Amino acid sequence: MGKVNGKSETQKAGLDLERELTTGSDNGDNSATEKAVSGEQSGADAELQKLKAERDSLLDRLARAQAEFENARRRAGKEQQESRDYAVADAIKSLLPVVDSLERALQVKSDAAEFRSGVELIYKQLQTALAKLSVNAIVSKGEAFDPHYHEAIEMVETTDAADHEVLEELQRGYKFKDRLLRPAMVKVARNPGK
Repeated sequence: MGKVNGKSETQKAGLDLERELTTGSDNGDNSATEKAVSGEQSGADAELQKLKAERDSLLDRLARAQAEFENARRRAGKEQQESRDYAVADAIKSLLPVVDSLERALQVKSDAAEFRSGVELIYKQLQTALAKLSVNAIVSKGEAFDPHYHEAIEMVETTDAADHEVLEELQRGYKFKDRLLRPAMVKVARNPGK
């Protein structure tokens, strides 16, 4: 046996054998440790799989809830539009008899007095139809000027009426329930003395 670096080959081999034996003897302990680590790892993998499945389930539920919400929003919008359309249809339906009466009045050839009384009846019929729809005329003449309901077209200097009193109604104003549809166009008195 030759010497290499002052050591014999057997010494080197012995050291290597000792290392191999030591490593081989530790393999039993290491395999137990590896089994414990692999057991913990498989438990962690199982927990990870469980959490992924729960996450996937929650994401699926979220997607379904969002789809249901979107469908409900579309359905509500469609119902609102249909409600508006039918409300307009009901309003038009209540005005059709007035249109029929006007057509009949235009076809009849009669004197001016009869024609006037026919138009007055049609006007009353129209007022009744508007009242059923909760549309009411704003009474203006003789009332105090109210900028919420009146639009002043002209101010007239006079001593016959109180200051800011409506003298004349040029165009009638209307309210729908409590909401203003159109203000009344009026002439308003200016009386510095009163």
